[in-house]
Amino acid sequence: MHKERERERERERERERESEREREREREHKIKREKDHKRKREREKEREREREREREREREKERERERERERERERERERERERERKSERERVRERERERERARERERERERERERERERERERERERERERER
Repeated sequence: MHKERERERERERERERESEREREREREHKIKREKDHKRKREREKEREREREREREREREKERERERERERERERERERERERERKSERERVRERERERERARERERERERERERERERERERERERERERER
């Protein structure tokens, strides 16, 4: 009888210890799940930050490409202005050459008129000599 109760108490204590070990396993398991979950959230946040940094790098590259396109457009405008200035200088030189050619033609016409007057005077002298004779 006494032994029976003793064994019963022993089994009871064993069940208690088993229950305690079970609770301990559950508690550890729960802690592990929470840690895993926390690590997962952290990794996710880190991936999100990395994606955000990547998007920012892309936006920066795009802004740089836009600045480069703007610099290229400015260089093109400058080349256009330079071509315009060159064309204007060429037009000015052409007008000057044209004026010079016009002045030359006028001088030539004046020389021709002078030669004509000289020939007229020569004919006049010739007629005068004819009358003298």
